[in-house]
Amino acid sequence: MANATSLSGKRILLVIGGGIAAYKVLELIRRLRERGARVRPVMTDAAKQFVTPLSVASLSGDKLYDDLFSLTDEAEMGHIRLSREADLLVVAPATADLLAKMANGLANDLASTLLLATDKRVLAAPAMNVRMWFHPAVQRNLAQLREDGVLFVGPNEGELADGEFGPGRMAEPQEILGAIEDALRSDMAVPLPNQGGSTARLGDAPLAGKAVVVTSGPTHEPIDPVRYLANRSSGKQGHAIAAAAAAAGARVTLVSGPVAIADPAGVVTIHVETARDMLAAVEAALPADVFVAAAAVADWRPARAEHGKIKKGAAGNPTLALVENPDILAKIAQRKKNRPQLVIGFAAETEHVADYARTKLGKKGCDLIVANDVSQATGVMGGDTNTVLLVDRDGIETWPTLDKVEVARRLVARMGPLLHGVQS
Repeated sequence: MANATSLSGKRILLVIGGGIAAYKVLELIRRLRERGARVRPVMTDAAKQFVTPLSVASLSGDKLYDDLFSLTDEAEMGHIRLSREADLLVVAPATADLLAKMANGLANDLASTLLLATDKRVLAAPAMNVRMWFHPAVQRNLAQLREDGVLFVGPNEGELADGEFGPGRMAEPQEILGAIEDALRSDMAVPLPNQGGSTARLGDAPLAGKAVVVTSGPTHEPIDPVRYLANRSSGKQGHAIAAAAAAAGARVTLVSGPVAIADPAGVVTIHVETARDMLAAVEAALPADVFVAAAAVADWRPARAEHGKIKKGAAGNPTLALVENPDILAKIAQRKKNRPQLVIGFAAETEHVADYARTKLGKKGCDLIVANDVSQATGVMGGDTNTVLLVDRDGIETWPTLDKVEVARRLVARMGPLLHGVQS
């Protein structure tokens, strides 16, 4: 739980886009003010169709801004000053329209003008229909915004307002709050204009300009509406790798199976359920410089998922026929087009870890295998520590038992040199 004064004195410029998820910003404003933040709201015309300006202004305790050409506002506080007095700009919901304006430098209303005029970090919480989210135009805009240094939280997967299901739900207020706190206290690499007109980056950014795709967590393969095949993966290691890559300056897309942990800040997270969904999301995120297959993908799925709950009865136990799921690591490593320069796989084994990892390296066609013992006694599945072997064509390197965040940091530190070696 965040400290009651964890954001004391911080100035948040909240840009509210026009989507059904706009109702969530009312709770976000309340939570931000509880933690001592000053919230200055900006609404698009479309946002007013979903929440009232009076509600937003009352909860924020500040003036609502919505008119680019307000002479009074310009006399009191011009839009340039408004965008630069904040410590962080937050866009929620970040609709497809707002993301397109941000990515292409459009400035035809107050919200888009502020986002173009700012020299501060921007955190966006996307929300839209699942088909819009996966549309190539939206994905291109997201890639451009990540390259520009925009941070993201969400979207989450679930049932959408239009009745469809998939990624597109805006992150919950508590998740956005956590991402705001992370963005304000981290030295994550963010491009900012300097006096020479070129780009300066904050902190060390060994992966600056690189695109990284990471998979994480388990997959759930439905048997019927209430049952599924899965495994005990928590997603902690994959999420830690995504966060470490973002901290190293990379544009990161995290494709996550169902997990009970928060999305890492500064990362575009796509939530999926099944192995086939995960493969589709990974392919949609390409091209990339690095692919890290940290997810514990189910090897098999039921040949048929029943539409109704399977009932016990006189017919006896049901027979569950299984079919093999797509091998995501192999498919990406063996691509003829848009193969990432560096492909890293994980080998979760319960015995003969090194031998199986060497076999997997050759069979899958990847560049590096991170192998670990996930037998029950190790506590790796769901735990906070990991003991790994790094296996490549030159041999095996053994790491001591480390917490998963440190494993992630060390692995990301290897990516720069490995990319150089792959390219040479």
